[in-house]
Amino acid sequence: MDRPRSNLEQALQVHDPKEAHLPSQPWTVTDVEPPATIDRLIHAAKGRVTGSISPVSLALAYLDWALHLSESPGKWQKLGEKAMRKAARFAMYSVHAQTDRDCDLCIEPLPQDRRFRSEAWRRWPFNLIHQSFLLNQQWWYNVTTGIGGVSAHHEQVVSFIARQLLDTISPVNYIATNPEVLDTTVREGGVNLLRGAMNFIEDYERSLAGKPPAGFEDFMPGKHVAITPGKVVYRNRLIELIQYAPTTKEVHAEPILIIPAWIMKYYILDLSPHNSLVRYLVSRGHTVFMVSWHNPTAQDRDLDMEDYLRLGVLEALNAVQAIVPQRKINTVGYCLGGTLLAMAAAYLAQIGDERVNSLTLLAAQTDFTEAGELTLFIDDSQLNFLDDIMWNQGFLDNRQMAGAFQLLRSHDLIWSLVVQQYLLGGRQTVTDLMAWNADATRMPARMHSEYLHRLFLKNDLFAGRYKINGRPISLGDIRVPLFAVATETDHVAPWTSVYKINLIADPDITFLLTNGGHNAGIVSEPGHKGRHYRMAHSPSGTNYIDAENWFLSNPPVEGSWWPAWAGWVEKHASGMAPPPEMGARKNGYAPLGDAPGSYVMER
Repeated sequence: MDRPRSNLEQALQVHDPKEAHLPSQPWTVTDVEPPATIDRLIHAAKGRVTGSISPVSLALAYLDWALHLSESPGKWQKLGEKAMRKAARFAMYSVHAQTDRDCDLCIEPLPQDRRFRSEAWRRWPFNLIHQSFLLNQQWWYNVTTGIGGVSAHHEQVVSFIARQLLDTISPVNYIATNPEVLDTTVREGGVNLLRGAMNFIEDYERSLAGKPPAGFEDFMPGKHVAITPGKVVYRNRLIELIQYAPTTKEVHAEPILIIPAWIMKYYILDLSPHNSLVRYLVSRGHTVFMVSWHNPTAQDRDLDMEDYLRLGVLEALNAVQAIVPQRKINTVGYCLGGTLLAMAAAYLAQIGDERVNSLTLLAAQTDFTEAGELTLFIDDSQLNFLDDIMWNQGFLDNRQMAGAFQLLRSHDLIWSLVVQQYLLGGRQTVTDLMAWNADATRMPARMHSEYLHRLFLKNDLFAGRYKINGRPISLGDIRVPLFAVATETDHVAPWTSVYKINLIADPDITFLLTNGGHNAGIVSEPGHKGRHYRMAHSPSGTNYIDAENWFLSNPPVEGSWWPAWAGWVEKHASGMAPPPEMGARKNGYAPLGDAPGSYVMER
């Protein structure tokens, strides 16, 4: 007798009998022989010391830079001339500053550099201290860039490391050279330093115990955040599916399914009641479903990208269709969840599955050739090193990922906190978004390796080489209306990279660019001060416009982007209908418990 079919096989066989099994793919996408166990153990041990950074990768970058610099005497001459000009400019400033405190600075900080904005930095000798530092910083940028023959990646790495070292010795970080710290210390008789020492001890103890930083206990999922009413209506080993309770007498006929990134918890889209995208959509009469991802452990080491596709997106689609039958689904993907959703949409289009009504990508990349500063940590040497660390652990730890993100903005995310909490003795005011950001997850070893090798390093998805069920998929097969949201100051998914979705074959695309960063730009509720966005629609058949000209030709609109997007979704709706039941017991999707469920609580 034939064995009973699994839920997954049933789900796939309903839509394409030939596709009932999606074979897993190898860990790596290289032609090298499998590494020896002793090699992997050595690399994993090194990774614990180096913060998961490959020493060989750094050495190659510095060797490339140093050898080309050594053969560039013209560059030496230019650097010498720049040093002389900077010294002369600083000398002139030093003289003028003696008699005119408000004289023009010899160098202005970069717009994003907020370290020296206080008027205290205009006092002698702190004006000279911070000006000399900025001139030195600018000179070292010239030293590490613009050398012919150095690969772009190696130049970025060397320049990045130089910036990290300079941030370490910034005058802001030391009591004797920071006027704000000195003034506070004198005014409080050193009590600020005592408070700072107590803050440091508390943070150190929390770190050893694996607890979140102080103040984050005020934002617990299910109590303070992620409190929009709903039910968990489906669970497998990888996801819980939440269906949110309706608040209107009628709802839009087509439900919304949201696929968040699994690098963090889902509830960034359901934070506090005032800035919850889920609550906003429900209030507008939408039936909303949300995927909540399991936080992987070492036992999940062999979960791969296709497992996330099958057990995540496809099974969620099946559940939504069972609960809201005979209706197409508006799909939304955020960050890495958006990348996966785009892959799923291409796959479904290839097999003739027409359940998707529309596709929305929030800060999600499909082309990784310009994937931002995260590419600093992506090359063959680094990924080989990281593979061995994950092989040893079974996953990539959230602390390892958090460290990389913090380094990208070290003077904002590391050194400013050191000064605020340990030198000034204060505590930052914790917000719901900050608490969510500290609630990180792990990444299964196999999935993360495939993601980094095949998407980041090889760009297989955009190039049409990524295979599902043994066949390459093409983003150009996507024909449903598409809405892409990018954020202006995104260092994870730069907006010009997200914009490349416009290069796929011929879909109907609406592209929206909002101000803010990767997270704050998305959590941009109506009434949030200082928000604006640009938006343009490109119907099928429209000629391509490059990112720069698109930006210049679309003026900013004040306010939140949420209403504009919700209006777009509703434009593609077929009408209103009574709210569906919570779950579908007769179809095997009985409610399993209240939202936010159990997976979001996993640490």
